[in-house]
Amino acid sequence: MNIPPLVRRSRSISTELAAHLENLISGGELQPGDKLPPERELAASMGVSRASLRQAMFELESKNLIERRQGSGSVVMAQQQVVSDLYERFGPLDAELENALELRDLVEPRIAELAALRAADSNLLSLEDVLLRSNENLSAPESIALDVRFHTLLAHAAQNPLLVTLCTMTGGWTEDLRRLSHEHAQGRRISIAGHRKIFEAVAARDGAGAAQAMEEHLREVSTLALRAKEDLTPGASRKEGPVGIATP
Repeated sequence: MNIPPLVRRSRSISTELAAHLENLISGGELQPGDKLPPERELAASMGVSRASLRQAMFELESKNLIERRQGSGSVVMAQQQVVSDLYERFGPLDAELENALELRDLVEPRIAELAALRAADSNLLSLEDVLLRSNENLSAPESIALDVRFHTLLAHAAQNPLLVTLCTMTGGWTEDLRRLSHEHAQGRRISIAGHRKIFEAVAARDGAGAAQAMEEHLREVSTLALRAKEDLTPGASRKEGPVGIATP
């Protein structure tokens, strides 16, 4: 298996390793059931000591992201069956948009709050990595992919797999609005600014501040996307505003 190289920054090696591998798992580069290379081989390919790698693997195991099997190596874990069953039953539903937004408004601020209280250093590094890669000049699909990853990693940082599933479900139900909000550079800029405020509160271990930052973020992107949606509705005004959306 070809594991992408580790980009070193200023944290401990084991923290950076755990964040790097968690990013690959959450982003789908490493799939459930994938077997990681033997520790000696993986450590050599990443240019780190086996002791640092082993510490990172223990952290990933504690987060239920991998399973370390005696004599057969480490395997990327699937979500717990109850979580998988929940998503399979309710994920594909064509939820009413207003209901999906309401659920997201209830769930995601709590996720941000718990992430501020529970996030490990590797979680913070993973979130920071997404922010470093985000900018308004990306294409809409690239920006959306990083947006989804940020919210998914935040849910992982809350250390509750059920919240990861709820985040995934609400994200799926509001997929069309997410596309609208990332269609223009200003929309991407607003989204990234919101993510930065959330991250700063999480990194400061400010639960209430993280929840408030998430509430503001959701309100801003939902308003932007809903206005863009109205602009696409037959009979709506087609006059362009600064971000290509209808103006009164």
